[in-house]
Amino acid sequence: MPKAGGHTFSRVVSRVAQIDLQRLDALGMVTPDRPRSSTAEEYRVIKRPLLRNATATGAAKVDDGNLIMVTSALPGEGKTFNAVNLAISMAMELDYTVLLVDADVSRPSVLRQLGLPPEKGLMDVLAGDVTDLSEVLLRTNIEKLSILPAGMPHQRATELLASESMTRLLEQMASRYPDRIIIFDSPPLLVTTESRVVATHMGQIVMVVEAERTTHAIVRQALATIESCPIKLMVLNKSRGQGPGSYYGYGYGYGDAPREQAA
Repeated sequence: MPKAGGHTFSRVVSRVAQIDLQRLDALGMVTPDRPRSSTAEEYRVIKRPLLRNATATGAAKVDDGNLIMVTSALPGEGKTFNAVNLAISMAMELDYTVLLVDADVSRPSVLRQLGLPPEKGLMDVLAGDVTDLSEVLLRTNIEKLSILPAGMPHQRATELLASESMTRLLEQMASRYPDRIIIFDSPPLLVTTESRVVATHMGQIVMVVEAERTTHAIVRQALATIESCPIKLMVLNKSRGQGPGSYYGYGYGYGDAPREQAA
């Protein structure tokens, strides 16, 4: 079996996580059972340019465009909610598989957002405690969606994310499956340095901005930390009927009321 940085990569994802789709629907999230819901339509708008960048060829191709980080400036702006919805929406496409990675290793929220218990994951692989990635990958009952949890807390999380082992892991995940979109839920940009480290590996970044709370100055400060990534998409979260992008004048606004939030 192929290896990268001492890690073994099996083709088979042997563990299955059952997501309660009725629970997600009750929370106003995207589900395969309701492909024409208003939420599903909103994420179709958001995902289309990301998919175009990820799959384009020739001069239009974005390097590492299939590596997409979802972040925010501050906690509580809804980045995990967006990362999960975006991953589910992309998994509903006909031509792609999706891996959702919880890279918010200090405050993991992806499994909680999906109603699943904590599991070993990314940190355990990078620390060398798990050598076969298939041991920690979770296949879900949403066709074509898999999850790599954050794993156990680690005191040297930032250094592990910046390590050669992380670089090799990403290269392996991105190149081994050319039809795979990999979405990373990362920490807020202005809270830890870990998100800035993750950003150096990304081809695209989605920045979630909370309407009527996050100021222009904070947005500019956060964007300054990820200047190295050329492709950034702004998503206006918790907009109250103001229309797409009306609060900042760019990006996408969605939703008429606040929804359940994660970090």
